[in-house]
Amino acid sequence: MERVSWNTYSMKIDNAVSTRSTFIKNDVGTFIVRNKTILSIVCNGSIKGFPYRDEVECEMIYDHFIRTTHAEANAIVQASKNVVKVDGSELHLIAASYYNCFKLIANTGIKVIYYDELYEDERIIEYGKGVCINLISLEYHAKG
Repeated sequence: MERVSWNTYSMKIDNAVSTRSTFIKNDVGTFIVRNKTILSIVCNGSIKGFPYRDEVECEMIYDHFIRTTHAEANAIVQASKNVVKVDGSELHLIAASYYNCFKLIANTGIKVIYYDELYEDERIIEYGKGVCINLISLEYHAKG
């Protein structure tokens, strides 16, 4: 039996993690890794302690779900809560970061973002070059 590549393995992990999401629009899983060791692994979803998407009506402002924390932000917060240094690490996720999350990633010192699909904002590709973050599209697309 042939061993799957690290990139295929990472996308399978992301897809599995995304099944725990509590967000109504997109289920996204992510993890931060250094030397192929997972440092933080989470999904997007409601504020901790708030009801899940099927328990309450979605709270929206300007077509944005405001109670949802993106997976990237959750991964950074989880690492911080557990006093895990992420400087120089890599982030693996299903959908490339929304601009606000990209700013958080850049400020942590994460150096590589692997993603399956580009999210709504292509500015991150340009800004990634400016701050020496390598964005790598895996184009996995095999959900499930």
